[in-house]
Amino acid sequence: MVHTISEMLQLERFAMRLGFGLIGLVVALGIVAVLSKKQLGAVSTVKVPEVPGAVLATPDPNATVKQQSQQIQQQFKQAAESAMQQTRPQGDNQEAK
Repeated sequence: MVHTISEMLQLERFAMRLGFGLIGLVVALGIVAVLSKKQLGAVSTVKVPEVPGAVLATPDPNATVKQQSQQIQQQFKQAAESAMQQTRPQGDNQEAK
C-alpha cells in the first residue's frame, strides 16, 4: 500500500487532533471530578436542624418493607402535625385583626 505525502500529512493531522481531543477530555473529566468531590464534601457537612417534639424511632428490623414505609410515613405525619401546632413568635410589624 503506497501512500502519498499529502495522505500521510492528513493522517498525521488526524492523529494529532485525536490526541489533543483525548487529552482535553481527560483534563475536563479531572476538573469535573475535583469539583464534584469538593461539592459532595460541602454537602456532607451540612447539619439538619432538629424539630422540637419530633422523635425518630428506628424501624422494626423484622417488619416488611411495606410496614416500615407506613411507619416512616406515620412518623413524618406526626412531625408535620407537631410543627404545625407550635406557635410562631409575633412580630412588631404584624397588624391586629
